[in-house]
Amino acid sequence: MKDIALAISGMSCHHCLNAVNKALAGVPGIEVRTVRMGRAELRIADHPGADAPARAAVESAGYKVEGIIAL
Repeated sequence: MKDIALAISGMSCHHCLNAVNKALAGVPGIEVRTVRMGRAELRIADHPGADAPARAAVESAGYKVEGIIAL
């Protein structure tokens, strides 16, 4: 497992936080650590492409992943 942070644009209120948190919580294999304005910290599997489902979940909720940072 590894810890990452997603830089997310388009979040501006508590509804946004809840929407991102809910979208990420529904993805198997992802442990949501924290969700703050513009950032979500996660624990994911340690293999190439493991962040793709998290990115897809955030974007399907209507927000944009601007980058992924290893923690």
